[in-house]
Order: sequence, then structure tokens, then C-alpha cells
Amino acid sequence: MKKYLIIISMGVLAACNSDEEKPESKADSASKFMDGTFGYDLNFLSQYHKDLVVLGDSTGAQIIIAPAYQGRVMTSTMEGKKGISFGWVNHDLIASGKTTEHINAFGGEERFWLGPEGGQFSIYFKKGVEFKFDNWFVPKEIDTEPFELVSSTKYDAVFKKEMHLENYSGIKLDLTVDRTIRLLDKGSINTILGIAIPENVQAMAFESDNSITNKGTTAKTGMLSIWILSMLNASPQTTVAVPYKQGDSSSLGKIVTDDYFGKVPADRLKVDSGLILFKADAVQRSKIGVSPKRALPFVASYDAVNNVLTIAQFTLPAGTTDYVNSLWKLQDDPFSGDAVNAYNDGEIHGEQMGKFYEIESSSPAASLAPGNSMRHIHRTIHLRGTKEDLDKISMKILGRPVDAIKL
Repeated sequence: MKKYLIIISMGVLAACNSDEEKPESKADSASKFMDGTFGYDLNFLSQYHKDLVVLGDSTGAQIIIAPAYQGRVMTSTMEGKKGISFGWVNHDLIASGKTTEHINAFGGEERFWLGPEGGQFSIYFKKGVEFKFDNWFVPKEIDTEPFELVSSTKYDAVFKKEMHLENYSGIKLDLTVDRTIRLLDKGSINTILGIAIPENVQAMAFESDNSITNKGTTAKTGMLSIWILSMLNASPQTTVAVPYKQGDSSSLGKIVTDDYFGKVPADRLKVDSGLILFKADAVQRSKIGVSPKRALPFVASYDAVNNVLTIAQFTLPAGTTDYVNSLWKLQDDPFSGDAVNAYNDGEIHGEQMGKFYEIESSSPAASLAPGNSMRHIHRTIHLRGTKEDLDKISMKILGRPVDAIKL
């Protein structure tokens, strides 16, 4: 069905900055690209969004940004149009032209959200309602409303959005969101990872630089957080790896929260000597979280089929422990939440959103006086090469060779 929709499209594909080709019909162009490639997703998205922003450089690194979907990065590649498309895109929902009531999971390799999801400061539940799915709604400002594109070049794009929200406690929240997406070169990747990427390793990376500014009068009464989520394509041989601080539970607390949607089975979650492994196959809906006392500013995943190591690096202020708690209940401590999360999609009540998993990072709770801002940067790095070369990076970041990042 996806390929049929693309073949019949009569639009003309906008030329990418770094992968220029002679003009040709959409049908001719589409026929060259297989499902799962960047070119396929670019052609598909171009049918429904004429304002896509494509960033790219001469190495073949490219990303697609959709202003209509809150300036989210829909997908990326390291090899131009014929390369692997790393982000999960919900082709069926986008092609339908419809919106759903609770959430519109359009997909996207990196999107902007706000926390908390549950509790007395939640912006996903109206005042006084029961914390159950029937009452849970993603605010339109981060679900269906567009972000304004302020400016763009070949290497970055700047977005802005004014938001007016109300939380579960009835507190009105007025804020400005600023979001900048940037491509990162190999030198920047080396600096971020603290290691020189081996010459034969293909690498591409981008960052989102996000800030929220309090335009209202509240601070402690209803703090929000910046929440960045990456939807990536799942496979039976993909595993999420979350490094954590080792130490006594009396001072650092538990290592991992593993019961968001029921306890994660032992064959899908392993905790061992500073590393958490979590199955990312989109077979069973599950989620894990790591508190700011245990978290490190990295989380990774390894696709053993394509030999792709993906690393997320993000802002994690030292000594800051107030993070919003998103559990669906009134909370004794609403600022005891996670700094890092990972989610694996799966069937529930006979339905499933898609074959994806998520890597997530959050900012601390934003205790902002009027006019003050909080900033959170999230970087996504894809690395492809031989196991021997990837081992050098994996050992540096995770303390394990890539073959040990498997469940």
C-alpha cells in the first residue's frame, strides 16, 4: 500500500541540498528507492508536506524535518537517498490524512514533548479526572499544531512556538519554545564522544537545542520539563544499552524502573555491572527508566543486522535531582522522575502503533521565574562499520564490545 501511494503521486520531489539529481517524475524517482531507504521516506513525506526542511552535507548525511509536526526530525541517513532511513515513520497514519483522539503517532526520529505525563502537574490529563487512558490526551501544541520555521540553512533550522497550557491542578502555563536542529560534523562527534572515530566508520549526527521560557507567573506550582523522544526502527536483533552509575542503593536508589506497563520479563531486560540491556524488537510493550542519581549522559542501541551503533548524548546537569514524575497517579513526590527512558512498542488490546522503539531524555523540572528559561540539548549519533571498529567506540562509551550489547 505504501509503495502504491508513492507510485501514483504526481508531485515533484524537491531537490536535496547534498544529493542533487536531474529533474524526474515522482514515479520515476520513487521506483529507485526501496522501503526502508531515506529516498523512499523523503518521497513519501513530500507528497503530504510541501514545507519539509532537508538538511544535508557533502558526505551524504541528511535529515528531514517536518514543521507541521512540531519541527520534529522525521528521519536521517548517512548515505544520501539510497542509504538506510534510521527514523520510524508512520506511513499509514500520515497517508490516511486523519488525526486520532488521544495521540497522533506520526513517527519521527526525534521530537519535542513536555513532561510530566501523569500526576498532579500533568498536562495530559484535565483537572480532577481519573488517570486512565480514556482521559489521556497529548496537548495539541505538541501533537497536531505546527512550529513556526524562523530560518534555515543547509546545516540548521530554527523553530519557535508559543504555548498556553493548563495542568491537572488547574494551573495555567504560558511559555515560548525555541528549537534548533543542527547537523554535526565528524570533528564534533569526536569531541562529544571523547574518541576519534576510526577512519573506516561511517558517521552522521545531529542535535536539537531546545529551550522553554516562562511567559506566565508560575514557577514551583506546576513545573514542566523538556522531553525529547527518538522513534527508531526496531528489529529482533536490536538492543538498547543504558550505562548507569554503580553504587549503594541507599544513596543512589534503585538501578532501573522496569514496571511502567507491568514488570519487564527477565529475558528482555538485563542489569549487569554498570550497563542495562533492554530488548528493542517491538514485540512486547514495555518501558524502563533511570533516575538522575544513576543516569549518565549517554544511552545507546545496537542493530546487529546492519552493524549500526546509535548513541544519544544529552544535557545532564551535575547534582540536579528534581525531575518530573510521569506515573499515572497523584504523587507524594512529583519530582522523583527519570532522566533517561527507553520504550519498546508492542501489541496492546490487539493493536500496535508500529515496529519502533524509543530512546528518551529529559531536562530537570523547570523551576522558572517569569522571563527565565531552561535549555536541553539532545544529540543523535549513528555509526556504521566493522565490529572491530565499533568496539573501540562502544568500549569507550559503554564499557562493552558491541557483541555484548545483545539480548
